Amino acid sequence: MFAGALSGALWILVGSLIVLAGVVVYATLIRQINARTTTALVDVDAAPKRTFGLPEAVLTAFLICLLVSNVVGALSHSRGPMQLSTRDIVADLLSRFIVVFFIVGLLKLRGLDIDSLGGFSGTSLKRALSTAIVLLLAAAPLILFAEALTQNAFGSGSSRQEIVDLFNSSRTIGQRVVIIVLAVVVAPFSEEFIFRFFIYGVLRRYFGIAIGLIFNSLLFAAAHTHLPSAAPLFVLAGCFTLAYEWSGSILVSMSMHALFNSIQLIFLAFPELFQQ
Repeated sequence: MFAGALSGALWILVGSLIVLAGVVVYATLIRQINARTTTALVDVDAAPKRTFGLPEAVLTAFLICLLVSNVVGALSHSRGPMQLSTRDIVADLLSRFIVVFFIVGLLKLRGLDIDSLGGFSGTSLKRALSTAIVLLLAAAPLILFAEALTQNAFGSGSSRQEIVDLFNSSRTIGQRVVIIVLAVVVAPFSEEFIFRFFIYGVLRRYFGIAIGLIFNSLLFAAAHTHLPSAAPLFVLAGCFTLAYEWSGSILVSMSMHALFNSIQLIFLAFPELFQQ
């Protein structure tokens, strides 16, 4: 009995230290971002860069209203667990790409440099991927801590999203391939472009980094219309946003998002290897 209590205490200690390590990493990012922002404010000789303006703010307000309307509608009409199909997932992601193309068209029409705004060429894909791995490892204990709190509040396994059940219930290799492509390639690109690059970029422009990060993370969590996943998704979105803000390249948060989804699918595909 004493040995069991000691073992449990050691696990709690180790888990606490791991979570603390993640907090330290992201606290360091925040401190560096604040220092960089302060330096930029006092650098009066820095040439101003064209950024998001009133047209983008209007589009962002429209997207937020549309998103909130969809969330409220989904929650108010829910009569139980939602059964998604592959067609539903594809339709949802196609609608996101329509939004992406509309945003790109608006920015091009306004003469804004998308590459400069998003830092697409500011870092190599190799460096973005390596940075994403390190920051995702640091974010993992924070996400798992939020997941543990969620399971304690809602019950074990309740934070699984519908796409998880869809993957588990897939009967053919073709269905799983579609889900893998959507989750690992399409979703990270479209969601990071819309939420981090555009919505966060506009919110940051008018309200600052802190408010932009919090509100954007709330939107990201709400967009999944799954209450038990809200806390982990909020933490995940916050880590993505900090990674983007710190690195200056949307490729980093896209890589983190793709890696996170890939790891989830690996756990689903080989549950017997990760039961513990």
